[in-house]
Amino acid sequence: MKTKARVIAFYLPQFHPFKENDEWWGKGFTEWTNVGKAKPLFRGHYQPRVPADLGYYDLRLPIIREQQAEMAREAGIEGFMYWHYWFGNGKTLLAEIFNDVLNSGKPDFPFCLGWANHSWTRRTWNSAAQDHKDLDLIIQEYPGDEDIIAHFNNVLPAFKDKRYITKEGKPLFLIYDPIGLPNAKHFMDMWRNMAIKEGLPGIHFIGLQNADISHYQEVFDLGFDALAPSNLWYAESRTKGKWTKLIQHKIRNIFPKWMPLDKYKYSDIIKHFYNNFDYQENVYPSIVPNWDRSPRGGRRAVIYTGSTPDLFKKHVEQAIRIIEKKKPENRILFLRSWNEWAEGNYMEPDLKFGHGYLDALKNSVW
Repeated sequence: MKTKARVIAFYLPQFHPFKENDEWWGKGFTEWTNVGKAKPLFRGHYQPRVPADLGYYDLRLPIIREQQAEMAREAGIEGFMYWHYWFGNGKTLLAEIFNDVLNSGKPDFPFCLGWANHSWTRRTWNSAAQDHKDLDLIIQEYPGDEDIIAHFNNVLPAFKDKRYITKEGKPLFLIYDPIGLPNAKHFMDMWRNMAIKEGLPGIHFIGLQNADISHYQEVFDLGFDALAPSNLWYAESRTKGKWTKLIQHKIRNIFPKWMPLDKYKYSDIIKHFYNNFDYQENVYPSIVPNWDRSPRGGRRAVIYTGSTPDLFKKHVEQAIRIIEKKKPENRILFLRSWNEWAEGNYMEPDLKFGHGYLDALKNSVW
């Protein structure tokens, strides 16, 4: 009998025009702009990537969101984790799509939120703009307790929605940069107390960790309930060598045109992906269909090559073996991601593989 995994897919609500993007990049810019103009950087480089079933969609259309949810449900995905942007002082971005999902009640598909608490620079979405005089677009700020309260009230309607994903009744809330959150324990204590006053049993805080494995324990030391290890840097370092990876990374940021591309075979990445942290009860491993950030990052991008649905299936099956002895509620796998087309990690059908990755997941978790 297969172990039932709780697969929660990261979801980027960026595929629609909005005012700030029009101002920064030109009228009508969306993530499809980067995806559509991407070019191969070497022989056999799979770019550009062209969506199949859903086309170059606009997330403002409810029918697209319904079709996404149906695809995800059929593939064995429990729900979406929508990236949530709160920059302090009430400033939000990309909130319209999730707000429409929340207020309309559709799609009737589970969800939770992940706070993408990082600044936006021009390099976030387009590395070619790194020399622009106004590199910073929006700075992530942490103004204090009033803002913490306002932020909680902003997400409270979502926490109370029947579709919200919970653990032991507590809403899951992931934080992208837990170490960058000033006085994280104070923030979480305030939110937990406010949640209890609102009739919730608390909040289950999950810290994402993108850095080297030596920083993973810091997430627990800050008081988080659980860790979501990215493991990308870890796997790349084990594949290439820790010091080689670190030195090349620093040089490449300064002289991207003169360094070889930061490429890895997907087969090597998944071979080195997991570590002892992933076996812990309160650690929720990741599964990654592929990675290729070149549509955004150009020659600075990390690029995985040779990913196929069959290799992804092996990757998922390895993850399931890691979580199979955990309590059922803790058998969470974060799928990174549902629709990060400009980072090359997406599950939605494309012209090359069709439903291959969706079928691979379905055949592994059902």
